[in-house]
Amino acid sequence: MARLVLVDTSDALPGLLPLHGWSALVASDLVLVGRDDHPFVAHLEAAGLAYEVLAEPRSLAGVDLAGGSPRAQVRARAALDRAEQAGELAYLFGPGEDEAVTRALGLEAARRGIEVEVVYLGVAPTGVRLLELVAVEQRLRGPGGCPWDLEQTHESLGRYAIEEVYELLEAIASGDPSAIREELGDVLLQVVFHAQIAADEGTFDIDDVAGGIAEKLVRRHPHVFADVDVADAEEVTRNWEALKAEEKPERRGPFDGVPTSQPALQLADAYLRRARKADADPFTAEGPGEAARRALAALTPPERGGDPARAQGDGTAATPAQAAVGELLAAAVALARQADVDPESALRAHARRWREEVEGGHG
Repeated sequence: MARLVLVDTSDALPGLLPLHGWSALVASDLVLVGRDDHPFVAHLEAAGLAYEVLAEPRSLAGVDLAGGSPRAQVRARAALDRAEQAGELAYLFGPGEDEAVTRALGLEAARRGIEVEVVYLGVAPTGVRLLELVAVEQRLRGPGGCPWDLEQTHESLGRYAIEEVYELLEAIASGDPSAIREELGDVLLQVVFHAQIAADEGTFDIDDVAGGIAEKLVRRHPHVFADVDVADAEEVTRNWEALKAEEKPERRGPFDGVPTSQPALQLADAYLRRARKADADPFTAEGPGEAARRALAALTPPERGGDPARAQGDGTAATPAQAAVGELLAAAVALARQADVDPESALRAHARRWREEVEGGHG
């Protein structure tokens, strides 16, 4: 008696099958695939399994059009004809397979009295759709792809990475999960896009990017992936910095590695954190509160008791007023750190409240 085994495959991971899926293929007399470029073909060849490609119908004459897709019916009948000849036939449906063919196979098999078994893939691993994104970007950058995508370089895309991160921050501030999800996708696209450009240049690819950060995370979390014991999150941070220093011995100064192109408030915050780790806190002599009061006094108009000499300059360098504003902002960053507050996020939230108040007053 003929027997048909329908084996489900993953669109993103065509070579992935559970044990019972591979067992069904090995036990079959023949494996049938829906097209000659089916991504599972290479895996069948590697496993040494006999397979055939289901031929496209040459004619739809005599097909009952009321029974559904005529192409699907013809392909289903052809598959079952092979099942009756082979004895036990496994048919790989998906990826990209017309679901109508699979349905027609079941209906036609029941009409003929052929035993049918369906082997489902089961639960696909988390992250499988990342491969779908990689495939989409490969298509966009491949032959016949998008002209705009093909013209892009690391340099031309740089500004988009910054824009997307700021849009993500906006979404996070909104608290809208769907907006956060969407903006994370835009940020992820930048990573995949840059990796594809590099792959086209032959320098690295997305696996190098993912593998590099995965290895770094494992290396810097020995308390999770090795036998190191830690008491608390503070010790985790100390270990992280120590391991980072070992990995980057070329960084000698306390500020090496801090990107200077970031916004000034974040730059000051980064420098302050690095200075404190190097026991060079600029506010050791006087606290940030006192420094802020002194800077504020220098900016106060003379009629209010300020120092007019400190509020003027000759225009050839930073004026005393500019220096005082810088000192005031730096002290504010230090005060924020004392309060365990991120100064950038705090200022953004305050600016957002200003906007809401103004818009609310003019609504």
